[in-house]
Amino acid sequence: QLQLVESGGGLVQAGGSLRLSCAASGDTFSPYALGWFRQTPGKERELVAAISWIGGGTYDADSVKGRFTISRDSAKNTLYLQMNSLEPEDTAVYYCAASFHMCSGYVCYESEHYPLWGQGTLVNVSS
Repeated sequence: QLQLVESGGGLVQAGGSLRLSCAASGDTFSPYALGWFRQTPGKERELVAAISWIGGGTYDADSVKGRFTISRDSAKNTLYLQMNSLEPEDTAVYYCAASFHMCSGYVCYESEHYPLWGQGTLVNVSS
């Protein structure tokens, strides 16, 4: 059974950096796109960044543009999110997710298009 496992979250001071990883295991992994979402209590899950698995095209939300970088290593079936210049507003549980169906763009933007999710990792940015 295919699984996604995140790692790399933790506590960091504002202005610091973290690198999240998301490893796929358990079965043949051929997604259409992968995404990083984040969620805080009382709010809907928000797409932070997404990447096309084959072509490598990326999308970044305006709130993280220029600070976060999404990438993937196809040989390792692993997704990454490099987060720099972290702000307290970035505090959230971060989830990686995989989509296996073609969306209208080169990535998928809606959470309902991602059927496979990791368990989440907490990022806590102190001021």
